[in-house]
Amino acid sequence: MSQPLTPTSTRELLARLGHEPKHFLGQNFLVDGNIVRKSLELGGVTADDNVVEIGPGLGTLTSALLAAGAEVWAIERDWGLHRHLAATLAAANPRLHLMEGDGVEHPLAGLPADRTAAFKIVANLPYAIATPWLDGVLAGPLPDRMVLMLQQEAAQRYVAPPGTKNFGAISIFIQSAYAVAPGHKVDSSCFYPQPDIESYLLHLARLPDPYVFTAAVKAVIRACFQQRRKQIGGLLRHKLPDGGAAWLAELSAAGLGPQTRPEQIPVALWRRLKV
Repeated sequence: MSQPLTPTSTRELLARLGHEPKHFLGQNFLVDGNIVRKSLELGGVTADDNVVEIGPGLGTLTSALLAAGAEVWAIERDWGLHRHLAATLAAANPRLHLMEGDGVEHPLAGLPADRTAAFKIVANLPYAIATPWLDGVLAGPLPDRMVLMLQQEAAQRYVAPPGTKNFGAISIFIQSAYAVAPGHKVDSSCFYPQPDIESYLLHLARLPDPYVFTAAVKAVIRACFQQRRKQIGGLLRHKLPDGGAAWLAELSAAGLGPQTRPEQIPVALWRRLKV
């Protein structure tokens, strides 16, 4: 299968398939070979890597991953595109394991448990599912590395430092497990159809001591950031049986009193919250 890496060849392939890009599924197809190569380069994709891909679409990135020798687990929600990939890429390459379904419900695209000791995620994500999908991935097992095409605004939230307006619950969850490596800004002309938003290729490398929050702690952190302008002492009084007394004492020892707002608390201290 030839790789549809230009707007013209992508339009022609879509016409042959009788497929109109669906805005509600975030179908903006990558049409720039340099960005595809950059994705593999940032991911350090080599032969025999186990790679998860979300939303393979027309298979442009998938083809490159397979050409690099990776074994790929991909999930596609669109029935027509799944059928096309199954009849072409998957039929010709046993190293592609293709699943039809929702990436939020299956964040690792069916990757079997015996492959989760070492795997990567490289994906041109449907932007609407980026945060809930990432939340599922961060529940573990954790990939060694992630290279994700995202809305630039979302990428800024994910890597925002404490004390900034973009810093929130998802920032804490990601930064507790991953370091942000140099990424790459992506122009809208690299997609067909061109999105009205800026995009960014985010590169995340797993920390030597990644931390995975429990569901209960994540729920408390999310609740705190839903009222981010309120003071943490007052917030915890209504969210934890003891008002978070032990954790508030740790904050105090770090020079942060109960009047501190959630966005002012460093990631390392959020990791010490217990429920």
